[in-house]
Parts: sequence; structure tokens; C-alpha cells
Amino acid sequence: MTLPDKDDVSLEKQTLKPFFHHLEDLRRALVWSLSALLIGMVISGYFAPTLFKILKAPLKGVVPNPDTFIRTLDVTGGMNVAMQTMVWGGALFSAPVIVFSLCWFVFPGLTRRERRMALGGLIFAGALFVTGVLMGYFMALTPALEIMLWFNSWMGIGIEYFTVTSYIGFVLKLLLSFGLTFELPVVILVLGYLGIINSAHLRNKRRHAIVIILILAAIITPTQDPFCQLLLAVPLIALYELCIWMMWARERRG
Repeated sequence: MTLPDKDDVSLEKQTLKPFFHHLEDLRRALVWSLSALLIGMVISGYFAPTLFKILKAPLKGVVPNPDTFIRTLDVTGGMNVAMQTMVWGGALFSAPVIVFSLCWFVFPGLTRRERRMALGGLIFAGALFVTGVLMGYFMALTPALEIMLWFNSWMGIGIEYFTVTSYIGFVLKLLLSFGLTFELPVVILVLGYLGIINSAHLRNKRRHAIVIILILAAIITPTQDPFCQLLLAVPLIALYELCIWMMWARERRG
């Protein structure tokens, strides 16, 4: 039997050491992320009543007394709302730490240029998500609630109150739909960076993209009214045009 060469053994040790070192880095990043999530949930749980008031605020322009208009028929209604607030609030508050932990794990394997691009992309994606959520909250939520009440009145359906679970679910779906769909430019720019598409391709497919955006807005928004769909689609079309110019500028520099 032939014994392994000393150089082969040394090379194997050098390979295994970085592998286990990366596993330790991954474990540390996951611990930081979970710890941040738990701390964020505790903080959002402490401020849960305040966060719930913020979510109820758009009702002030729709019904006379929002505090009595939202009710629960379940014994666990208040606890369910508190848990939803804790989970979503914890995810929101801990997001910067989680992103930092993942970047800390991934960045050592990237070049300096790739690190700058990844960091810029994360900041851009975060800004777009926040912009979408704020736009949904301040511009779409109140009109959407008014339209839902109008449909009940038009159909002759009396409505005395909203159940708290249905209201929170409706609000969260609407805000998340706006926040997530505003990530579309990030997807387009990543495809451009990978060389799958370019600015000329985006210009040629503009009409198809507008149709797809309108269909996407109709599917994602929790309401079926044209107002909210257009309120979501128009900024996305503008962001699509912005992606064309950004990609064209990058191609000129390259």
C-alpha cells in the first residue's frame, strides 16, 4: 500500500482549515441574525400598542371612530395581533443587522469592486422597499379602505366594523405588495450586470414590460380597484425607465 505524500497531506489540511473556518463564520453570522431578530421582536412587542395605532391611523379619514370600528370576535384576537406585530416589527428592526451579518460572511470572497457593487445594491434595494411601503401607507391605504367600504354599500351589504385579524392582514398584504414590487429594478439591474439583458433589449421590450407590470399590479394588490393598481404600476413603469438609463450609462462607461 502506498502512503500519501507529505505535500498531499499538507494541502488537504490547508483546504480543510479554510472550510471549517467558513463554517464557523457562517455559524457566527446565523447567531448574530437570530439574536438580532429576537431582540427586534422584544422591542416591537414592547411598542406593539403604538405600532397598532400607526396601522389604524389611515382609518381616521374613512370612518368616524376607528377605535370602535375595529373589533375582534376571538378570545385570542389581541394576542394574535400582538404576535403579528412582534414578528413583522422584529423582522423590520433586525433587518440591518441581518444584512450586515450576511455581508460579513460573503464579502471576504468578493473583490473590492464587487463589494462596493453589492453594498450599493443592498442600500438601493432597502431604499426601494422603504419607499414602496411608505407610498402604500400614505397614498394607497386610505383610498383602498374607502373603496372597500363603497363596494359594501353598493352591494347593499351592511358593515358595522372590521375584525382586527382581517384588517391587519389587509394592511400588511397591501404594504408588503408595494414594498416587494418596488424591488423590480434590482432584479433588472442584476440581470444587466450578469449580461443577460442590456439597455437596448429593455427599450425594445418596453411595451411588453408595461403590460406585464399592469398584470403584476393587478395580481399583487389585495384590492381589485384600478386606483391602487395604477398607483402601484405607474411608479414601477417610471423605475423601469430609470433602469434603462442606468444600464445605458453603465454600458457607456464599460
